[in-house]
Amino acid sequence: MKPKKEVTIYDIARELNISAATVSRGLKDNPNIKKETRKRIAEAARKMGYQQNIFASNLRMQHSNTIGVIVPRLDSYFMSKVIAGIEEVINQAGYNLIISQSSENLKKEIANLTTMLNSRIDGLLISVSGETTDSDHFSFFQQKGIPVVFFDRVVALPGATCVVIDNVKAAYDATAHLLGQGCRRIVHLGGSYLNNVYKDRIVGYQKALAAYQVAFDPELLFKIQLSSETGLLAAQQILQLPALPDGVFAANDSSAIGCIAELKRNGLRIPEDIAVVGFNDDPICRFMKPDLSSISYPSQQIGEVAAQTLIDTIHHQSNTLVNTIILQHELSVRQSSLRQSSLRQSSLGQSSSPGDPVRQSPQKNLWLAPTTNNKQPKQKK
Repeated sequence: MKPKKEVTIYDIARELNISAATVSRGLKDNPNIKKETRKRIAEAARKMGYQQNIFASNLRMQHSNTIGVIVPRLDSYFMSKVIAGIEEVINQAGYNLIISQSSENLKKEIANLTTMLNSRIDGLLISVSGETTDSDHFSFFQQKGIPVVFFDRVVALPGATCVVIDNVKAAYDATAHLLGQGCRRIVHLGGSYLNNVYKDRIVGYQKALAAYQVAFDPELLFKIQLSSETGLLAAQQILQLPALPDGVFAANDSSAIGCIAELKRNGLRIPEDIAVVGFNDDPICRFMKPDLSSISYPSQQIGEVAAQTLIDTIHHQSNTLVNTIILQHELSVRQSSLRQSSLRQSSLGQSSSPGDPVRQSPQKNLWLAPTTNNKQPKQKK
């Protein structure tokens, strides 16, 4: 079947017996064209099935009004909230989104970048793959003057802004909480050492041990893919250790959940035998038994701040001296890590339901009722 011919502004002009230039201006709602004429043009365009060639228009204007987003994985609660934050800001600014995932693969990340360049995006938001160690493949964006903002997982790129939390401090807070509960043999379920996020969390874990004068034991450091399945396998390895640990700090909630399930299946009590803290504060943390303590990660705010930073950069409104924006984290303390009965009773008295966390203030080591974090992001120059 022969494809139907595209309707052009010249077809509309012939139909209405006016010039193509008038049609073009009318479709752009130009106030110099009479309101009645604009209405006739719009009605004719609708009836005739006219579709504006956005791509050709963008080529003439030297911009696409499109922002590219690349994430390691789309099937995570954390990334879905980040993208929700990005979309809200980007749409309000009048831009469209192209979203893709690297699937933790460097080659796919590079292929995605090529697609973004060919789509003539105006700017890029990216959280790099687990295999990415440098910014060499972003050099073409610099040459073309296309701004790049990294979030969560980042690499150093001159002129680019990074939006992160202080992963060293967050991991320190999680580990220090376990130490404060009397734990001394704490397993850390960590991710790829190539990645800034998991590398920093290992550093924070080790710093907390040192602060409490607890020797670091390499046997208790597990490098895994951080899923519920690998968390389960890690628990099986934990059960084979010569001396059982009394605490687990997992670098994400999925691995913590898998680990808890297997430990409980083998008769261990959480937190009495092994206390557990996760990271990300996914919704499922509140519905487990026991409910899971976790580092609360401002995922939607990360997306919003990263998107706004990129929009400001595109419109030359950003401070180019600022290359790192640090957002605040919180430790949401729940039953999975509360070994001391006095603290557990205190938390039950403060929480309105079993899933409500007790917020720990690392600076003063106080137990506070749930609060809304309204702190402004810190900026590094």
